[in-house]
Amino acid sequence: MAAPSILPTADVAVVGRADVAVAGPAEVAVVGPDSGGAGGAGSATGGSKGSVRGGRRAVRWLAAAGRTVNFVLLVVAVFAALVLILVPKATGSQTYAVLTNSMAPKYSPGTYLVVKPTAFSELKAGDVITFQLESGKPAVESHRIIGFGTTQTGEKTLITKGDNNDITDPNPVREPQVKGKLFYAVPYVGYVANALGNADRGLWMSVGAAGLIGYGALLIFRHVRSRRRSRREAGATA
Repeated sequence: MAAPSILPTADVAVVGRADVAVAGPAEVAVVGPDSGGAGGAGSATGGSKGSVRGGRRAVRWLAAAGRTVNFVLLVVAVFAALVLILVPKATGSQTYAVLTNSMAPKYSPGTYLVVKPTAFSELKAGDVITFQLESGKPAVESHRIIGFGTTQTGEKTLITKGDNNDITDPNPVREPQVKGKLFYAVPYVGYVANALGNADRGLWMSVGAAGLIGYGALLIFRHVRSRRRSRREAGATA
């Protein structure tokens, strides 16, 4: 009767403890950490891809902003070259700068006036003209025509007045005094023209035109080169 009591006890002690000590801990210790390591590697890879995508977006945004700035500068350069230099030369116009407040506020000091030659017979009330204060003298004035008159000999004259003046100009304007009619005006540019001086203004305007046109050409070249580079990079990435 002593033998049966020993065999069941040995089975329980050996088999039961082997299952718990070997199978259970082995599964937890080996399988669990392996799964966690794979998840960490996946997270790191995803974060790296996200950083690359974010960097590419930033580069694209900067490139687009650069192209926009270049385009705006190109438009400004072309506009300045046309309005301030090329159009006056092409139309045979003369340029002047307003020095006084007689035509303020529309044509304040510093306004750049482009005056186009116009037939005396075509001038009408309301036109702004530039005329010599004395026939044959270099000093000029730019005022508005408010009426017409005639001399004792029947010669037609112009009655002028500054927009900001209370009275008309003291002397009527005769045909030989008229330099032309206002074509268009650009605010503030006259300050630059005055700084250059009347004697050297033509030379500096020519230099400025060449500089603006050259700058515009440079911007166009850089824009074309940038687009080609972007296409090559896109092709390489694809």
